Parts: sequence; structure tokens; C-alpha cells
Amino acid sequence: MSGPLVQERPTARSGRWARIHPALPYIVPFTIFLGLLLSADYLHGILGPWESAFRVSVLAVVLWIFSRDVVDFKVRFAIGSVLVGVGVFALWVAPDVLIPGYRSHWLFQNPITGNLRSSIPTDLRQSALVLAFRTIRATILVPIIEELFWRAWLLRWLVSPDFEKVPLGTYTRGSMWISAILFASEHGPYWEVGLMAGLAYNLWMVRTKSLGDCILAHAVTNGVLSLFVIASGHWEYWL
Repeated sequence: MSGPLVQERPTARSGRWARIHPALPYIVPFTIFLGLLLSADYLHGILGPWESAFRVSVLAVVLWIFSRDVVDFKVRFAIGSVLVGVGVFALWVAPDVLIPGYRSHWLFQNPITGNLRSSIPTDLRQSALVLAFRTIRATILVPIIEELFWRAWLLRWLVSPDFEKVPLGTYTRGSMWISAILFASEHGPYWEVGLMAGLAYNLWMVRTKSLGDCILAHAVTNGVLSLFVIASGHWEYWL
């Protein structure tokens, strides 16, 4: 553990949703995010190219309603956060760039992890509207949603269900690995680099004790990856 639990009131401001249950501002946006991912094909069938804009709008509204009182964008280690973000991007693409056919191994594509499949339909990959909103979602909204859930909530909740009394950056061996493994499972065929990314972000939270720094690192990773996807045509990275 990084340090003893400090039994004190949380420093984050409390909103009305937190008064209903303190975990709601951390969990609800992630739940909606997963629901939209699972319904992507259905939404695309109804909305066509506007599906990406719809998802961005819904997630932005949900974050504003539920989470604006617990999000802290203050960055303490800007250069370090940027370097961590770039480093995680490098970890993410290195196996596929260095080892042709690496991702086709059964360890990565199987009935449990699923198969590589981009969330961008083939007919929309040249749409500036779709690419813009997909990049906005990946670079701005997803880092906030995922860092709230994985680092600001789950990493602490696994230490104590009374997570508000657990300072950011506190961890146990179990919370470190369980949260990283679950983070990896969210990324399907990219589970092994997802595991490394989850550990990297967890350790950065331990180092900085700052939600803002973890959001920045995650945003840099996703932003650079988005540019890589668009420039290289490797759409499979956008699950």
C-alpha cells in the first residue's frame, strides 16, 4: 500500500448525485459509455453518420449532470503526464508494428476476447464528421470517463468500500492488479497491452495522486492513437 488510509472527509466537492450514493458520479458515465458501445450497430442503423455525434452529445451531458462536482482537471506534472501518455501509445502499437501478424494469434482473437473489429463502419471512414466526433470522444470524453471509474473510484473502492475516505493514489497489491486486469478485459483483443496500460495509469495515479494528471496522460495516449489510426488506416485500433 502506498500509505495508511486517512480517515478524513473527501476533498472533492459533493453534488446531489453523490449524496444519493457517493459512487454514482464515478460509475454512471462509464455505464452509459458501455451501453452506447454495445448498442453501436443499432444506433448506426438508425442515425447513420450522426451516430458518433449522438454518442459524444450523450456522454458530454451525462458527465455534466452526474460528474461535474468530482472531476478535477488540475495537472501537477504536465510534462510527465504527456510522456506517460506517449509511452502508453508506444506500448499499444509496438507489438503489431514490430511483429507482423502478432494480433492474429489465438491468444488475442478467440471466443472470449473477441475478434478485431473497428467501431467505424467501412462506408464512414472518409467522413470528416465521423472522424472528428470519434476523435473528440476518444481524446476528451473517454479519458475523463475511464479515469473517474478505474483510477478515481475502483482503485480506491477495492481498498475500502468507503472509498471517499481513501486518498487518491492509495492502493493495495490486490487493487492494483484487479483494476488493471479488469481494465485489460475492456479492450478485447488488445488485452495484453491494455493490462500494461492499466498498470501504467495506476502507477501514475500512485505517483501523482492527481486525477487531472491521469486524465491528461490518458488523453495524450488516445489523441496520438487517433492520429495514428487516421493517418495509417489501422481502423482496428478504434474498437
